[in-house]
Amino acid sequence: MKWKHKVNTTLEGLTGYTLKRSLLVAPRPPAPAPPPVLSTRAPGDVVRPPVDPAVDRLLAEPVFLLSSVRSGSTLLRVMLNSHSRIHAPHELHVRRLTVGLPTEPLRQAMEVLGHSQSDIEHILWDRMLHRELVKSGKDILVEKTPSNVFAWKRIRTCWPDARLIFLIRHPMSIAQSWHEADPEKRPMDEALRHTLNYMTYLEEARQKLPGLTVRYESLTQNPEVEVARICSFLGVAPEPGMLRYGTGGEDFVKGIGDWREKIRSGTVQHGRPLPAAEDVPETLHEMCRTWNYM
Repeated sequence: MKWKHKVNTTLEGLTGYTLKRSLLVAPRPPAPAPPPVLSTRAPGDVVRPPVDPAVDRLLAEPVFLLSSVRSGSTLLRVMLNSHSRIHAPHELHVRRLTVGLPTEPLRQAMEVLGHSQSDIEHILWDRMLHRELVKSGKDILVEKTPSNVFAWKRIRTCWPDARLIFLIRHPMSIAQSWHEADPEKRPMDEALRHTLNYMTYLEEARQKLPGLTVRYESLTQNPEVEVARICSFLGVAPEPGMLRYGTGGEDFVKGIGDWREKIRSGTVQHGRPLPAAEDVPETLHEMCRTWNYM
């Protein structure tokens, strides 16, 4: 077109530039992020004890402290961790570690090696805990994550030689403490329901498996006696430093154990007074009777 030629000729003479037609394309929207890959169970997965214990497990006789939330498990953990032979780290949540076998060749390879998906997860759990024990320079590992009560069967399947400590506390004190930790998020009705679920699984494990039962109230009122009893169960001599856990440089972090001022004091303190029977809601009566609090 003549007018375009004239315009370009004039523009080029004045500026050295010419106009050219270009195609404007709207930028493409960014591709949506792929959905998270969730571990799924491989077909035919079997949860079973170690097929070859001599090579499938590095840990020998790990100790699991089974308890509800708000039962004093952090207190007992730091007391145990103050022993020269016992490593009791913060809550490790290893049962949440999973592995995926997303392709058929991988599943086939693991099957030829004789591993189910759960076998591989057990090896991973064992390796993680063993690593922490070796780093500590000690020889007894204690794991205290309260949610382990929901997986007690699998934990015992993974480590048939595991030793168990059952920590119990007055059910109403547990619920009250859980409510007070976050009153808005955990109204009392919710706290009762939530903590009773922990207690129910704990009691199931206590009825089905051998182990040592420790009462929180006894631990706080007579720590020297209870520590001696626990050490006897673990096959070690009690040490005075276990009652002065505050000298061990513990770092208390919310989410992986208790963190409040009472535990930060570094000394064993008496628990709250036991509630009167008439102040215990009916939903907790059966558990109170089972644990001899009523």
